[in-house]
Amino acid sequence: MRKRIVALTVAAAVLAISLFGLPLAAGVAKYYLDDERNELERVADATALTLADQLAENRGRLPLPDTGVSVYAPDGRLLAGSGPATADSVVQRAFRGEPARAEPAGELAFAVPVTDNGVLVGAVRAATPRTELYLRTGATWLVMVGLAAAALALTWLVARRMAARLAHPLEQLAVAARRLGEGDFTVRAPPAGVPEIDSVGSTLDTTAGRIGDMLDRERAFSANASHQLRTPLAGLRLQLEAALDSPGADLHAAVADGIATADRLERTIDDLLTLARGTGASPGAGADLDGLLGEVVDGWRGLLAGQGRELRVTADGAPSPRAAEAAVRQILAVLLDNALIHGRGTVTVTARDAGDVLAIDVSDEGPGIAEGTDVFRRRATGSGKGIGLALARSLAEAEGGRLWLSRPAPPTFTLLLPTV
Repeated sequence: MRKRIVALTVAAAVLAISLFGLPLAAGVAKYYLDDERNELERVADATALTLADQLAENRGRLPLPDTGVSVYAPDGRLLAGSGPATADSVVQRAFRGEPARAEPAGELAFAVPVTDNGVLVGAVRAATPRTELYLRTGATWLVMVGLAAAALALTWLVARRMAARLAHPLEQLAVAARRLGEGDFTVRAPPAGVPEIDSVGSTLDTTAGRIGDMLDRERAFSANASHQLRTPLAGLRLQLEAALDSPGADLHAAVADGIATADRLERTIDDLLTLARGTGASPGAGADLDGLLGEVVDGWRGLLAGQGRELRVTADGAPSPRAAEAAVRQILAVLLDNALIHGRGTVTVTARDAGDVLAIDVSDEGPGIAEGTDVFRRRATGSGKGIGLALARSLAEAEGGRLWLSRPAPPTFTLLLPTV
């Protein structure tokens, strides 16, 4: 691109110089030719006026003002000067009573008759070699060519600078596009100061940002799904193994329970996809608190009972939260999973009215959490472990709520959400 810009700019300069320079060169040549002719006429006329009396009186030696001037007698003899020995055609024409101009080989010539009281007494011939005309014209043309070369050199320098200014941002865009193709979605095109190029760079930046966000959401979905599905899958496996290992077990009921668990797994996947894609409930929409607590009872009572533990859920007329059901469901799933794996004894879920917000407390009878432990720090991203509480807090904050450890021992997590 740089070479093309430079070549096109220089070609345009050559064309412009040719269009103006060639007519100017022809004009210069014509101007010098006319100037030489006018000078010959002036010298010849001045000499004729000066020598008229001397020729009429046939005086001796004739003084000539210029080496290119010759004086001829009416019979054609050369009286003085360096011209032809006898009158040539231009002098013969002057003898007929009128000035004459001619361009014999190698010179320019002009002749005027010399009269005294109407009587022809001679002729004056002025001539100059063509080489002098050629030297003057050539010198001027050489200066013009030098100026043209300087103009082309300056044009070439300016064109290189312009090409660099235009090509460098495009080269940077190409580098950014190549890095984007290699998977670097943090790449951003630097501003170029050229509106069209900046528009392309802005579009590339937007595309990189969107692709990066999409991949981040997909990675988050993978990590969150591995965490959120681990406990329900373990529960489903335990249900099916218990049905197979128990003689006389009601297989129909076991299959029904397995289907219900599979439905909850499917709902969990749908929730995570909804949250990952940012397509949750519209602003101002409320979640069904009673339905969510009913799902908690159906999904977690059996798992806790398998460990000989109890689940208690109370609502006490709590208001419905203004939040996406998918987000609230997954937050509760994280807190209950944490209580199932790390807690002890009875797990209590209490929903209460806390003024202008809904408060949901999830607690168990475990030994508690050591002081100074940051339980909400995401410790791993690829294994699905150590991300549950961090995920729950991020979901709560995304819904305009808050999640924190309200009491370390026995461990109690409190979720605050705005109400409808």
